[in-house]
Amino acid sequence: MRPFNSPLECGLRTLFVLNASQHMRMDLQRIVAYDYLLVHSGDIDFGPESLHPAVPYRGVELLVKRDLVRAGLNQLISKELVRIEFVPEGFLYGATELTAAFVSLLKSPYAIALKSRAEWVANHFRSFTDGDLDAYITQNVGKWGAEFETLTAIDSLEL
Repeated sequence: MRPFNSPLECGLRTLFVLNASQHMRMDLQRIVAYDYLLVHSGDIDFGPESLHPAVPYRGVELLVKRDLVRAGLNQLISKELVRIEFVPEGFLYGATELTAAFVSLLKSPYAIALKSRAEWVANHFRSFTDGDLDAYITQNVGKWGAEFETLTAIDSLEL
């Protein structure tokens, strides 16, 4: 089994996000955005240091991770760690009574950092409507990872 960039990894991060968001229910798009912001929190002005290293063109992750996050959510739903609700607007996901108990069992340094970042993301972006969050992502996604373009251009200069 591949632990990195797997549905299980995305699902575990989603548990932290849903737990930090308390009773908020979210659609898949918001969860994918929160997952990106959680992992790359250093991309946000005044955000905490990113959990994962900066990689070129990391904004593309927002497109790629959708299926991974969905698969991770399905695994968690089957274990009753995430609930799904159908509303006229679509599917909404939320924490269950088991979510907090499960998350509290994870004590590694990574889990502690993940919890801290999840709380930061939930608090920082809670007041954003879905439209506000989409607009924020759209306005900034082009510059996330673009710093590598500048470095590549500088490296190719001959002085």
